[in-house]
Amino acid sequence: MQTITILGSTGSIGVQALEVAKKHNITVKALAARTEYKRLAAQAKDVGAEFACIYDESRLGDLAEELSGSGITPLSGMSGLRTIARLEGVDKMLNSVVGMVGLIPTLEAIDAGTDIALANKETLVAGGELVMKRAAERGVKIYPIDSEHSAIFQCLHGEDPSQVKKILLTASGGPFYGKTRDELENVTIEQALKHPNWSMGNKITIDSATLMNKGLEFIEAMRLFSLRPSQIEIIVHRQSILHSAVEFNDNSVKAQLGAPDMRLPIQYALLYPQRIECPAQTLSLTEYGTLTFEKPDIDTFDCLRACLIAAEQGGILPAAVNAANETAVRAFLDSQIGFCDIGRLVLDAAQNTENRPADSIEDILSADAHARRDTEQKIRKIR
Repeated sequence: MQTITILGSTGSIGVQALEVAKKHNITVKALAARTEYKRLAAQAKDVGAEFACIYDESRLGDLAEELSGSGITPLSGMSGLRTIARLEGVDKMLNSVVGMVGLIPTLEAIDAGTDIALANKETLVAGGELVMKRAAERGVKIYPIDSEHSAIFQCLHGEDPSQVKKILLTASGGPFYGKTRDELENVTIEQALKHPNWSMGNKITIDSATLMNKGLEFIEAMRLFSLRPSQIEIIVHRQSILHSAVEFNDNSVKAQLGAPDMRLPIQYALLYPQRIECPAQTLSLTEYGTLTFEKPDIDTFDCLRACLIAAEQGGILPAAVNAANETAVRAFLDSQIGFCDIGRLVLDAAQNTENRPADSIEDILSADAHARRDTEQKIRKIR
């Protein structure tokens, strides 16, 4: 029996995590969401949570009204996320919020000695060195939920990390793989939100379309598995069946395969090391027949190129690149800029940010804020 908390409970990962929790009688002590207070309240009542936090502080009154008479304590804002992150009697905090908002709660949970099931990649992109160092100091375990990092984690189970030659990080390629830069200039929001294999939130789906998502995962893999950039190879695998692989010093390769269903890595992170019945789809290789592997187009997809620059240089650059992307994606979804403008803005942050070490949370948050302001100024010029 485990007790967990879930940040981002109304999103795709959060909803599937609740499904896994109910199937395996995992106690859910607290939930948090950004704005969907009605759905959050319904979820909290359904699982018998003790706390529910709405990040949008203007919705606290609405949430409190929805929870009236339930005995569930309503919370809001970053202070509410901090409270949930530090709750006693919690085995794991599942962090599936989108964006930099996930960094501080992750650090709070680590300081409280709570293990992390991590689906918030920005935490490790912007503050990876700090997060992993603090987790090691506190003896806190971080279990990855991204399908690619879960696959690597599974392939490394029982292996000596010093024997790893490199990892093969797979990418679906998104809806526009194979397109030229000219063909991408007039991509619409609706087209960018049609992912070929996965059902995800809007921001992550756009990140997949620009290949930013793979760039973020590249940096995340470096931090999670203590790898150099040269030890990670990105491979486009359109079917999303082989989720990633590890090549060892003897040139043998271990891979993890499965249907594109996030409930499998979610359950593995929550119940590790148990492997029990899962609501995820069963994989039939004969139905797929052929699996293909190709090189990524770094020249066309500026976001991926920007992340590789940030990975090589380190410091505050990953935080700046991530902040520029969050700002640009929001502007694209608000019809303020074009699809290719996202990549141009992110690459600009990678190439023109004055780099320095990211030794503290203050360094990271300062770089994040500066990159957001700079990107917003550039967006105003584009409009």
